[in-house]
Amino acid sequence: MKPIIWAAIGTGFTFLMTSLGSAMVFFFKVKVHPSVQRIFLGFAAGVMIAASVWSLLIPAIEEASESGGIGWIPAAGGFILGVLFLMALNALLPHLHMGSKQPEGVHSSWRRSTLLVLAVTLHNIPEGMAVGLSFAFAAQHGGELATLSAAFALALGIGIQNFPEGAAISLPLRQEGVGRGRAFLYGSLSGIVEPVFGVFVVLIAGGIQPLMPWLLSFAAGAMMYVVVEELIPEAHLGEHFNTGTLGVMAGFVIMMVLDVALG
Repeated sequence: MKPIIWAAIGTGFTFLMTSLGSAMVFFFKVKVHPSVQRIFLGFAAGVMIAASVWSLLIPAIEEASESGGIGWIPAAGGFILGVLFLMALNALLPHLHMGSKQPEGVHSSWRRSTLLVLAVTLHNIPEGMAVGLSFAFAAQHGGELATLSAAFALALGIGIQNFPEGAAISLPLRQEGVGRGRAFLYGSLSGIVEPVFGVFVVLIAGGIQPLMPWLLSFAAGAMMYVVVEELIPEAHLGEHFNTGTLGVMAGFVIMMVLDVALG
């Protein structure tokens, strides 16, 4: 029960940060400036890259090696499966990225606002899995300080980047004519998948402990797919902008410092 409670607290925090960011729609009337949006997207990409390496892949390799296995096999195998999982979701789930006119995924008659929210929801699925698995990993190690601190560091890093992400959903929705209350609700709901998937993977990991290295690297692969397929391209929008690049670097450094300093 402890891993589930910890995962619920960790992913609940990241969900709360998304909701707080979405609440900016009650205080600001203007949409996010493109330069600021690029910084936010780049920052999220940097956080997810660092988290994939320090919080997921390295622990996966170390855990597999300590169990007498070959460390890189579950790391590489789980990573590839995570990429394939997100590719399948990306191809099947109807969604629309900010600034795009053509929806992706299976054809749907859903509203534009719903498709915009689903695009961000895709980002949040691997984030929830990563945070949940980190707390499950800490619980499997008896809640030792190093692993538990690393889990909290990951939740903190994901939560920090979720705040501007929430605002980046609700404010543009408001600009498209959606009421403030609905824009806030849609922005918040985009993050609800984090506690859902976070607790779900903990239930799986708790029942089959040898799968932990595979699940950790699976979450890393899913996050890296989001970074390379969506966040970095959107941070540059087809042109060379230093703001997006600097956002990536800042996010990477902050997440790395959080993980190493608290881990």
